[in-house]
Amino acid sequence: MISVAIDGPSGAGKSSLAKRLAADMGFTYVDTGAMYRAIGLYALRAGKDPKDNDAVNALLPQIELRLASIEGEQHIYLKEEDVSTAIRTEAAGMAASAVGANPAVRAFLLELQRDMAKKQDVLMDGRDIGTVVLPDATVKIFLTAAPEVRAMRRFRELEQRGTSQPYDQVLREIVDRDYADTHRAIAPLRRAEDAVELDTGALTFEESLHLLLETIRRRAKL
Repeated sequence: MISVAIDGPSGAGKSSLAKRLAADMGFTYVDTGAMYRAIGLYALRAGKDPKDNDAVNALLPQIELRLASIEGEQHIYLKEEDVSTAIRTEAAGMAASAVGANPAVRAFLLELQRDMAKKQDVLMDGRDIGTVVLPDATVKIFLTAAPEVRAMRRFRELEQRGTSQPYDQVLREIVDRDYADTHRAIAPLRRAEDAVELDTGALTFEESLHLLLETIRRRAKL
């Protein structure tokens, strides 16, 4: 099996690029960030502080998480509810960062993520895929861009969804998320020693896609 790990900060374009790459290459796309967002969303809906590990841990036995591919798009379900859109708010993103620092949550998801990579060719993106989840991945990529570039991308994305926020607020949330992800005690965001770092700040989506595709093909000898 071939496994591709794509890590990087919030707004670097990991998910959108990974989805397209997986489709083009015939790999299974696994959005691990969506899993953490779903758990964070569940905690918020339950009225719990996502930073309160004990409170979140008490919820884990209730959580039924499922991934499904519908017309080539990954959807994530909490029990029978498709929360693929609900998890994309900034609040859910910050909650994901908080529960991502919880050892029990990480253990809850780790086995599921690794099992997927054992059974099929996968392209998995997140923040600790190359360092923790799939340390023996065939190809490891660290995708990045300046905070201002990532904030503008998120700002435009939110506008398109009809949920626009001021750019300054989006930038502040990006910077706060970066700090939280890189300073958490458990599996902080960092580039794996054997990962290829790619900065897509000055590239279009198609240019970024081509760069990643060529990198993967070269490293995996495809």
